[in-house]
Amino acid sequence: MTSTLAGLPWLSLLVALPLVAAAVIWLVPGVQKIARPLGLVVSVLVLAAAVAMVPGFDAGGGYQLTETYSWIPAIGASWAVGINGLGLVMILLSVALVPIVLAAAWNEVVLPGGGATAADGEPDTRALDRRRAGYVALVLALEAMMIAIFAVRDLFAFYVVFEAMLIPVYFMIGVFGGANRRPAAMKFLLYSLAGGLVMLAGVIYLLAQTGGGEQALLLDNLAGALEGNYTAQLWVLISFLVAFAIKAPMVPVHTWLPDAAEQAPPGTSALLVGVLDKVGTFAMIAICLPLFPEAIANVAPYLVVLAIISIIYGGIVAIGQKDVMRLIAFTSVSHFGLIVLGIFVGTQTAMVGSMIYMVAHGVSTAALFLAAGFLAQRGGSQQLSAYSGMQRVVPVLAGVFLISGLATLALPGLSGFVPEYLVLLGSFEASPAAGVFAVIGVVLSALYILLAYQRIFTGPVATDRSNLPDLDGRERWTMVPLVVAMLALGFFPAPVLDVLTPAADQFAAILGSAS
Repeated sequence: MTSTLAGLPWLSLLVALPLVAAAVIWLVPGVQKIARPLGLVVSVLVLAAAVAMVPGFDAGGGYQLTETYSWIPAIGASWAVGINGLGLVMILLSVALVPIVLAAAWNEVVLPGGGATAADGEPDTRALDRRRAGYVALVLALEAMMIAIFAVRDLFAFYVVFEAMLIPVYFMIGVFGGANRRPAAMKFLLYSLAGGLVMLAGVIYLLAQTGGGEQALLLDNLAGALEGNYTAQLWVLISFLVAFAIKAPMVPVHTWLPDAAEQAPPGTSALLVGVLDKVGTFAMIAICLPLFPEAIANVAPYLVVLAIISIIYGGIVAIGQKDVMRLIAFTSVSHFGLIVLGIFVGTQTAMVGSMIYMVAHGVSTAALFLAAGFLAQRGGSQQLSAYSGMQRVVPVLAGVFLISGLATLALPGLSGFVPEYLVLLGSFEASPAAGVFAVIGVVLSALYILLAYQRIFTGPVATDRSNLPDLDGRERWTMVPLVVAMLALGFFPAPVLDVLTPAADQFAAILGSAS
């Protein structure tokens, strides 16, 4: 059973293309010399294919571009994919960020410890080619999994991809990160595996309830599996929420993120926080709401409280950070709190705000991580105290950082304003108290962004930083799409809102009827 645009299985092709390219780059020695340009070309082709399927997508048509193939008949698992408006925009965000990250990281991967040398004493270019090829292959493999996670409609397939995503990210941090990369990568892996194992218990229970059969684990078929059994709904829901809260990340299971962001290469952090962490909030909407409506209605108030704690805690802790990457990570903890608040506060306005927030946050946070990475590569430090007066030395870099920061704090006209306004408006409609606490997070965001800019870019220029180079041509062109996207989402959010609103109506109605 296949329903595709122009007879093509678009979603499966989008998954297969970067995955095959990653295997070729990883396994074929002769290709490793051209891994960087090849990876960039493949990522651009994936982006072009994703854009090509958009005209055939009907925003109000529910799940589309569906494909279903038998996979493991014994347990009713299928390779089933399909997307609604939310899945479409998350896939577009993913495939748009990957070529930007590959271009930004063009010279980022180097040989550790000064590098190996060949027989003549010159740097071993083959070792460097292999190392760069490994990073490109990991990014492309991760791209395939990001597309798959936002498209799969089978619970077992979702779980497999959810866990498989840990492998490339673990190596991207543990092999290519900073001095303490291994502990950070292990912490990321242990937190994520713990959440995944808890989720697996819920998946097994649901499988037992279905009794097996063909396509038993399709999400549409599971929607009524626990209907009327509130206790089972509650415990399976909690098992899922633990995994998704770790991924999101929410307080108190967020502590892996600052360590990972501090040690990971900037491009990895951009993908990790810009896209991968959205898997948690995406799954809360696309999986938890349809499968456990009765339990969600009763758990939602507690999730709103946790979201408010994340908003305020993340903002306060961000202000006190000394490392710019950790600061950006804690700002994301605060912003994910706003996204979760919008999902569970119970209004359609807040729901659509959360959905577009995921896109806007992905763009602005990716820009912040990349800009901070460019600065750290030049200055040799991620510490805020290592810099002063940089706006006079690297004005273009300072401008990009400022625009990205202003988008993060929701300045009108930039990407963060519309989603934050919708979440706050919807929160006040449902609970004035929740709205007031959320506004505190808005105030904190202005503090942590503007104070960081003040510490790094204003004041007298440090003597040992006066000759740092500004962004070169490649780096400037890398940031152009992100700045354009922040402006477009600020001034012309209607196209994205038109795609997301039908999905928001559907999921908000589920929560509203259950309540």
